[in-house]
Amino acid sequence: MRDFLPADKARRERVLATIRDRYRAHGFDEIETPVMEEYSRLHAGIGGDNEKLAYNVLRRGLDADAVRAAAEDPASLTDLGLRYDLTVPLARFYATHRGVLPAVFRAVQIAPVWRAERPQKGRYRQFMQCDIDIIGDPSARAEAELAVATLDTLDALGLAGAEIRVNDRRILDAMLAQFGFAEAERPGVLITIDKLDKIGPDGVERELLERGAGADAVAAFAAFLARPASAAELPFGEERIRAALPEGIDEEIIRHVAGIGAAVAAARGTGTAPVVFDPFLVRGMGYYTGTIFELAHPAVTYSLGGGGRYDGMIGRFLGQDVPAVGFSIGFERIVDLLEEHGESRAPAVVLIHDRDVPLAQLLAAKTRLLDGGARVRVEQRPKNLKALLERAAADGYRSFVTLSADQDVDALEQRPLS
Repeated sequence: MRDFLPADKARRERVLATIRDRYRAHGFDEIETPVMEEYSRLHAGIGGDNEKLAYNVLRRGLDADAVRAAAEDPASLTDLGLRYDLTVPLARFYATHRGVLPAVFRAVQIAPVWRAERPQKGRYRQFMQCDIDIIGDPSARAEAELAVATLDTLDALGLAGAEIRVNDRRILDAMLAQFGFAEAERPGVLITIDKLDKIGPDGVERELLERGAGADAVAAFAAFLARPASAAELPFGEERIRAALPEGIDEEIIRHVAGIGAAVAAARGTGTAPVVFDPFLVRGMGYYTGTIFELAHPAVTYSLGGGGRYDGMIGRFLGQDVPAVGFSIGFERIVDLLEEHGESRAPAVVLIHDRDVPLAQLLAAKTRLLDGGARVRVEQRPKNLKALLERAAADGYRSFVTLSADQDVDALEQRPLS
C-alpha cells in the first residue's frame, strides 16, 4: 500500500481520465460500490485463490470469550471483508438494482481493491482496478464490444499495438476430457497448464505427473503438444481455431470465439483483428464459464489485463442466471509502463515572481497563463533558483516564467525546464 507524490498522483489521474473518457465514449456507465462486502459473499468459492488473499474485518463488539469460542473457526469472528476484485461487488450490485437498470447493462467500475499479496513490482496489496462489464447479453457481441473498447483505450494511452489472447473455458474442459483427465483433477491440471509459457511442455508434463494426474491422460496431452503446428499461417477464424484443437470440440463454441475476432476486425477497420486464439489460455478465476481474455503488449512479457464470461455468478445472488462478461485493465502495470516509455503531458508552468510584484499583477499574470491552457504553480523567487526549477521538473512541470514588478503581463516568456 503506497503513498503517491504529486507528480505520481498527477500521472495516475491523467491515465484515469483517459480511461474514463474512452469507456464513456463506448457507452459504459460508471457505478460505485462499497469497499466492503459481506464475508459470505467474498468467500462463496467463486473468487479462486483471491479468496485466500482477502482482508477480513472483525465483528463489532467482540469480547475475550467470543474470541476464545472461535478458536476452531476463526472465520466466525468476521462478517465483512475488503473487496479483492470488482466483479463480485458488481454481481451483488446488479442483483440489488436490476429493476432500475437497462436490459443490457454496460458498467464501468474504477476503484481500489485489496489483497494480502507478497508485494513486488506490478503487484501490490492495494491497487486500482478498471473494469468494464456487460450484463444481459449472451452473444459474442458483448465480448467484441469489450475488446474494441479496451484496444481503443490502450491506443488513446499511447500503447498502440496491443493484442487480445482469447480462449473459452468450455474448450479447455472439453480438451481435458478428451485427453482423459478425470473431472475431479481438472482444476489442478489447469493450474499446471497455466504455466506452459514459463516451464514449457516438458515442465508441464513433469509437474502433472508429480501432481498424480493419470499417466495416460498426461501422455495424450504431451502428444497433442508435440504435434506439428498446422494453424500458424492461417488468419484468425474458425479454420485456425479448429486446426489448433483436437477433433470433436463443439462447433457452436468455435463459431462464438471466431465471431469475436471478426467483429473486432470490422470495428477496427483493419481487415484482420488484433486477436489471437490460445487454446491453453486458462485465467485463474473460478467463476469463468465461457470466453476468457488476456491483454498483451509487445513492450512487456506479462499481461496488461484480462477477463471473461461469468454467466453463473449473478444467479447466486438473484436466483436466476444472467449472462455477464467483463474485462479489467491492469491499471498499475499500465502506469508503470507509461512511466518507463515516457508520457505526453499537458502544459504545466511555474510562475516565479519577485518579492515586490503586486498581488494584482501576479494574479493577472497567472490568469493569462491559465487562459492559454496551462496548469500554473506560483513560486516566489528563492535564493537558489536552480533547486526550485529541479523540484518543479520532478513534479511534472515543463516550463517556467519569471515576473518582475515592471514587467508587462501580456508579454510573458515561457522557457523550458530542461
